[in-house]
Amino acid sequence: MNLKERLQTHLSQIARERDPYMATAGHFFVQEYIRQQLAQWGSVEIHTFLVGRKTCQNLILNLPSQAEGKKTDLSPILIGAHYDAVPGTPGADDNATGVAVLLELSRKFAAAPARYPLRLVAFDMEEYGLLGSAAYAANLRQQQQPLRLMMSLEMLGYRDATPGSQSYPPPLERFYPNQGDFIALIGNLRTVRDLISISRSIRKVGIASQWLPVPNRGLIVTQTRRSDHAPFWDAGYPAIMVTDTAFLRNPHYHKPSDAIATLDLDFLTGVCEGLEAGIRRL
Repeated sequence: MNLKERLQTHLSQIARERDPYMATAGHFFVQEYIRQQLAQWGSVEIHTFLVGRKTCQNLILNLPSQAEGKKTDLSPILIGAHYDAVPGTPGADDNATGVAVLLELSRKFAAAPARYPLRLVAFDMEEYGLLGSAAYAANLRQQQQPLRLMMSLEMLGYRDATPGSQSYPPPLERFYPNQGDFIALIGNLRTVRDLISISRSIRKVGIASQWLPVPNRGLIVTQTRRSDHAPFWDAGYPAIMVTDTAFLRNPHYHKPSDAIATLDLDFLTGVCEGLEAGIRRL
């Protein structure tokens, strides 16, 4: 199977009702699917956290760097994607696409390691207020674990080249294109060099890419905080969200119509290839 077919296979397994409260069977199925996929490349660590009385799980795979065995102390790059979805939607773009790319990046970097160790994390409970990533970021902060970079994969598969298809929180519309045919990279100020470098790698594979550095933990334009990178910004880590801009472009956001048929799989495949190249260049 080529990359596009593998991404499509992941999407067909993950895009289903999987709200942690209202669709527990689907949620458990997807959790198990991710665990089995990651387990091909190493032992999957489970980070549990409580929400009320409910035990929730982040699934983690650590992959070694190229230099494993030599004495190097490189901080890991953490790549995360949330696997829960809001009630009443199959959540194909939000966020089966992010998880599918996470799984393919695990395959690629297991076969040929990056310069940095990688930590791939499937977060739970994002839709309930970034609870999985907040619990995990707090845990890392408490253990004083440094990160080279945190990257949140948040909706990667919707493209619309029609003029006027892309909206923005003001005043960003003055600086960015009005058609939704690019992948966006949004990072805190510490990530500017990474934003430029990864954006360049994505463009090299033929996918349009725009980048936006935000000051002050994104509090000025709160729409920039709506994913699992935000708790890492708050904890002082360099972090980036990779996104098709969600509700600013995709009319199916949080609706029953967020189905695989609405996605652009060539776009998703290009984003995955560009991210792999970009991570290898860091």
